[in-house]
Amino acid sequence: MTKAVFLDFYGTVVHEDGEIIQKITQIIHETGDMEEPKRIGAFWWKEFQEMCDKAYGDAFETQRMLEERSLRNTILWFHSSADAEELSAQMFAHWQEPPIFQDTKEFIEQCSIPVYFVSNTDNEDIESAMRLHGLTAAGVFTSEDARSYKPRKELFERALNTVGVRPEEVVHIGDSLSCDVKGASQLGIRTIWLNRDGKEVPEGVRAAGSLTEALEIIQTV
Repeated sequence: MTKAVFLDFYGTVVHEDGEIIQKITQIIHETGDMEEPKRIGAFWWKEFQEMCDKAYGDAFETQRMLEERSLRNTILWFHSSADAEELSAQMFAHWQEPPIFQDTKEFIEQCSIPVYFVSNTDNEDIESAMRLHGLTAAGVFTSEDARSYKPRKELFERALNTVGVRPEEVVHIGDSLSCDVKGASQLGIRTIWLNRDGKEVPEGVRAAGSLTEALEIIQTV
């Protein structure tokens, strides 16, 4: 019996920051010495991910801290004259005021099982985004609370222990195969990959093209 739905936030409930990232990498490209903006984005993402992987427990740092430092490293690497503080402010503004997906509110309103947001984010940012869109949930669990980032287990464990449910009583929905599907699955939590872009679905992965479709699947898992 499913007693709780864990729902990723950025990229699942509201839009991810892909558009603003493209804008920032273009600025770095125009003010630096790299011919291909895509290589800038790839470098930046690798820097950020490596920092997240190391940021847990006593070594934890907030997403804002990691984003700004990884961006500064990227600007330096590509010899750009861009202002890291100014570009970071654009990213932070998106995190606090992201566009919402059209099917989000319908999902939350129609889901008969308690929905909890479980997200790699800072408390201030998700709280701001929820206020902006009038979103409510049975609970909110963040990387800042757990002092750890998905796909590590600590964030999922914190949510499980606080809600008081076993892994097999939960379904986790998220847009990231590496963070959401892999992270939740390693604890025995059932998952639904939110595949809005219609990408190829790996073998053994349960996927949905929308939250509406995910809601239908929840009734059968």
